[in-house]
Amino acid sequence: MKKFIANQEIEVNDEGYLTDFSQWCKEVGKTLAEEHGIDMTDRHWEVIEYLQEKHKNEEALSIRGIKKSGVINVKDFYSLFPGGPLKKSTLIAGIPKPKSCI
Repeated sequence: MKKFIANQEIEVNDEGYLTDFSQWCKEVGKTLAEEHGIDMTDRHWEVIEYLQEKHKNEEALSIRGIKKSGVINVKDFYSLFPGGPLKKSTLIAGIPKPKSCI
């Protein structure tokens, strides 16, 4: 289905995740973050870039992987993306919801 995000029509699935990563840009990510009550900082963008890199390399994402990444510790990850950090961060990053998320 289509959703109007950051002044463009974006294809999303029924959970709001982008179905075509090529449609993602920083404005789209910022708009999605705002919809979830997150005010993006440089630290948020660092995490988003890390997640996108993992996605491009077809590496599975998990909280355990984030913990071992050296990019961010789990406590900070939860404070940056409260209420389901992996689900929210991947949605903002424009990548599919990880299989480890329910």
